[in-house]
Formats: sequence, structure tokens, C-alpha cells
Amino acid sequence: MCKINFLGTGSAMVTKCFNTCFTISDENNEHFLVDTGGGNLILTNLEKARIPLNKIHNMFLSHSHNDHINGISWIIRAIASEISNEVYEGNLNVYGHKEVLETAKQLCTILLSEKNTKFFDNRIKFIEVTDKFNIDILDFNVTFFNINSSKLKQFGFTFKTLDNKKVVFLGDEGYKDDLFDYCNDADYLIHEAFCLYEQKDIYSPYEKHHSTVKDAAEISEKLGIKNLILIHTEDDNLANKKEFYSAEANYFFRGNVFVPKDLETISLVDEVVE
Repeated sequence: MCKINFLGTGSAMVTKCFNTCFTISDENNEHFLVDTGGGNLILTNLEKARIPLNKIHNMFLSHSHNDHINGISWIIRAIASEISNEVYEGNLNVYGHKEVLETAKQLCTILLSEKNTKFFDNRIKFIEVTDKFNIDILDFNVTFFNINSSKLKQFGFTFKTLDNKKVVFLGDEGYKDDLFDYCNDADYLIHEAFCLYEQKDIYSPYEKHHSTVKDAAEISEKLGIKNLILIHTEDDNLANKKEFYSAEANYFFRGNVFVPKDLETISLVDEVVE
């Protein structure tokens, strides 16, 4: 059963939840980690989610903003320690475009000791992806693509589950028309939504190259998306976020809307939030 396990759902400067990062797991409970958040809370949330490091052998870094990449040193340190203690089997594959991998390696080289980084290019492999790069990860055939960000090079990806459900992740910027072929008729679209549309003058999402809930919903309706998952949000009203975001999205979009909290899981088979 394919699941998305959300370790964090917030935008860059949140303090009441963690930055957006998640794993995609297969029926063997292997996990594909997507981004690492802004610090070592990723290790805490992996532990809370009961995701052991030895079940993570593949990870992807979408871009080098600190809320997406700073957790890399903690992941590398923890896995390097398990390798040294001979409790981590296999290799860790870190996927990303050239620039983000260079940044990740530089961060780790500065912050970690040689006993951790000595596994680079041996047990910890950095694998460059380019636009339309295709590779099998877990049970899925994943295609990475350049989202054509206007602020910083960033990649997203798409794949199909074993039961042929199409899943698309667009990073932390909104949909662009040149991504139509990747997104059209997707079963699941993971799309950022910085705030409600009525809050746009408070949070200025467009100045940050982000979207509102209304924007994500209208685009999803246009593209024939079946299930919309809203992430990378503000955190000023977490208690009511799910209700308010869902209400705005449902006004413009006829499909299913998910507004996950940190540590929630969405099953892509029966479309249930756990």
C-alpha cells in the first residue's frame, strides 16, 4: 500500500509545526524521503512516525532553501552513524539537481566530521537528476522535472503507484502552464498553499512566488485533478487550518481535498488520513 507520511507541513518561518517534508512508502514499508526541513526536528518526527532510518535508502532534495535542505546534515550524520555501527544495510541514494547536491555536500562537509563524510560516494551516493530524468525508486518509476522556478532552481517529480494512480509533487511553488503534461488528470497533486486567498494582503504569498488555497484549487479543477493535497502553509491558526483551508478549496474544486497536519499519513489506496 502506497502512503504519504507527512513529517512537516509548514512554510519556511513556521514555529508551531515543522517545515514541509514527507516520505512516500511502499508495501514493503520502505520510505522515499522528500526534503529534510530546516533542522534536527526531522529526526524527532521520523521517530514519532515510527520510520526507522534503516528503512530510508532514497531521498530527494527539491532545492536549496534552508527550510528544505538544512536537515540534510542530521540525516547524513544519523545514517553515517548507523553505517559505522553496522546496523544500516545497503546505501543511501540522495537525488537532486546539480546545484542542490553541491550545496548539500558543502553543508555536510562544513558541519560534519570526516567520520561521517567518509561514506560519501561510497555508501552515501549523490545522484544528479536532470529535467525528465527517469529512475525506479522503491516500487515506483519516478520522473523528475524542472519546475522552472523564477527565484531558485527547483525540481519536482511524478510517479505512478502499482495500481496506476498518478502522483505529482510540484515543490514549493505553484503550477505553471509548461508543467501541464506532468500534472493533467493526476490522481494526487501535492501543491503548496501559503495561506487563504482572503489572507493574501497579510502574508503576501505572490511576492514570495507562492499560491493561496484558492489558486491551488482553481488550478486543480482546471487540470482535472482527483485529489488535492495542500502543504507548505502558514501556521498562525493551526487549530482551524484544516477546516478553513478545506472550505476554501472545496468552493473552487470538486475533487477531494486533504490538508494534512504534521505526522499525518494519507493512504493512496483508500484515500484515508491516519
